[in-house]
Amino acid sequence: MKVHRGFKSHRYRTQKAPNRAIMRIWGPSSCRVVRFRHTHPRLRIGRRSSRNWRLTRTGTVPRMLRTPQPRPELARPRSLEPGDVIALVSPASWSDESWLAESVETVESWGFKARVGRHATDRLGYMAGGDRERAADLNTAIHDPEVRAILCLRGGCGSLRLLADVDADALRADPKPIIGFSDITALHQVWHQAGVPSVHGAVAGTRASTVRRLLVGERGEPVRSDSSQFGAELSTAGTASGPLFGGNLEMLARSVGVVDNDLEGHVLLLETHREVGLGMVDRALTQLLLSGALAGISGIAVGALEGFEDYQDREWTVLDVLQDRLGSLGVPILAGLPLGHIENPVSVPLGVECVLDAGAGTLTVDPLTA
Repeated sequence: MKVHRGFKSHRYRTQKAPNRAIMRIWGPSSCRVVRFRHTHPRLRIGRRSSRNWRLTRTGTVPRMLRTPQPRPELARPRSLEPGDVIALVSPASWSDESWLAESVETVESWGFKARVGRHATDRLGYMAGGDRERAADLNTAIHDPEVRAILCLRGGCGSLRLLADVDADALRADPKPIIGFSDITALHQVWHQAGVPSVHGAVAGTRASTVRRLLVGERGEPVRSDSSQFGAELSTAGTASGPLFGGNLEMLARSVGVVDNDLEGHVLLLETHREVGLGMVDRALTQLLLSGALAGISGIAVGALEGFEDYQDREWTVLDVLQDRLGSLGVPILAGLPLGHIENPVSVPLGVECVLDAGAGTLTVDPLTA
């Protein structure tokens, strides 16, 4: 055990354990424990050693900052053509048979072939079958050269369990986008680490056709902020550019220590929906901030804040939490975007360049495909 002195009267003591380092921080008034793990040895996405971490004091709270890591060169998938195959899989929760039938009908109406995963209709509690079966469907789609895109039938819960099993090397060798949001944010991180763009969205609602336009290589229309959407008042001023990446706030926070997300220079996309109170949002944002995951981001695009419209906790709303936690980053924020848990969501590419103009209320994203 080593004792390190620094930051005035604070002492930092690290204790080594298999695949883990535990850091106890003694200060004048309290003892805080920070735990961080090496990336799982089976994950091939951003493994690093603990020596690439460092601590710095920000106010009274130590913050762990990552050493910037080189990102892989972008591997854009090719544009889809009539007759190409889209795989339909269920890596998280199961969906009703009626939704599966509707999804197949939509994909085929676009001129593509729908190929339903072998285990897409399995059920195991709230998940669409066991982890091994769900991962098998995902990897089968990745390995199949005829499959040019992968559509997740729904989110729910279970995607995070599959991160160590996704064949990222095969995905990089034959890039194809995955389509989904919410719980699927966990898988978007695998695609991002492999340098393969993906689609945050769903084949649902009146804007489902935005997915088709992205898949065939069209540049989507700028996504415009809706001043009537809850949370739009979070918007600030200024412009930002960089690769767009993010998704569901809870899933991004849960992935800290599992996926090594280096978002320096990125525009961060955030959306959330209320499952419990404001504490969940506060803890998730704080975890991302303290982990260093948000260090160096260039801007923030805020989508739907579903379920928080009429919710307060001791006179605070979710807007107060977001302003308190994100305001210190000092980057442009564009809110009120029709992304995430709403009836008719817009779909956008992740992992490609974008321009956020908070003053004009627009988010313009580059094409998904080569």
